[in-house]
Amino acid sequence: MRDARDAIVPPIGDVNGLIKRDVLSRTDLLQELEPVVRQGLDRHLSASTEWFPHEYVPYEVGRNYIHEPWEKTDSVLAPVARTALEVNLLTEDNLPYYHLALWGSYGKEGAWGEWVRRWTAEEGRHAIVLRDYLTVTRGLNPVLMERGRMDQVSRGYYPENGGAFADPLDGIVYTTLQELATRIAHRNTGKYTDDPLIEKLTARIAVDENLHYVFYRELGAAALEIDPSSMVQAIKRQVFGFAMPGIDVPEFRAKALEMAKAGIYDLRIHRDQVVIPVLFTHWKIDELTGLTEEAEVARDEISQYLELVDAMAKKYEDKRAEAQT
Repeated sequence: MRDARDAIVPPIGDVNGLIKRDVLSRTDLLQELEPVVRQGLDRHLSASTEWFPHEYVPYEVGRNYIHEPWEKTDSVLAPVARTALEVNLLTEDNLPYYHLALWGSYGKEGAWGEWVRRWTAEEGRHAIVLRDYLTVTRGLNPVLMERGRMDQVSRGYYPENGGAFADPLDGIVYTTLQELATRIAHRNTGKYTDDPLIEKLTARIAVDENLHYVFYRELGAAALEIDPSSMVQAIKRQVFGFAMPGIDVPEFRAKALEMAKAGIYDLRIHRDQVVIPVLFTHWKIDELTGLTEEAEVARDEISQYLELVDAMAKKYEDKRAEAQT
């Protein structure tokens, strides 16, 4: 069993040289995690590879939109594939607001600032390559794509109630879950289209998302070493309130339902492939000891909530199976 407080005294030999404490201020926590951020950034830079959006776009099939305006029959994509790609694109278009949320939560100095800037630069390629591909291949109406982008960026969506995360631990939990969820959604979208070019493109995006997920996941593991009780309560808040970043996309719920029915992303995937692996395989919250009473209650509530989600997912699966028979 992992004892979350074993290394309070003495701190020598603790993981990453971090000192575990019961309560940390926001500033103290960010300072404690700075070496982990630096280590994670260095690991990320050594693992990431350079790539170029133009290499994933078949420009040779492009046609002039002025002389040949877009028509619905131009797209060879199935309706659900179009919906999924539209949602994925608008989600990536929201990048300025993700950046602001991380900037406000973690600041612009030191390793934290370096990471946020690097992450933003890498994420920027995703909207570029998706939009260029869909424009050149006439997969979506370019007028509607631009109107959607203008609407999304004009309104903006922050992951945490219109601004930065009030607690940086919440930011770490949310970004860990969100990056993994996005990785899976991109990969499943590519597979659903049954288009080798789109599969290659979304798989490339998913590689970025996976590296980002690993960064935040390891940061979360370090935070559990420092302040396990506060981290468990942050996990509860974010698991209970989790929403995909595309939630502000117009008609998102209807579009999300289409994607769920197609098996691109649904409750079962979210529970079994995102939440369970992060919380129990990697963070091992069920093995933590020495938690505060409030954190113990929160951990129990997380388990109860996941049982409820499991039951809901099974209910939807049964309905889907009945509809297919």
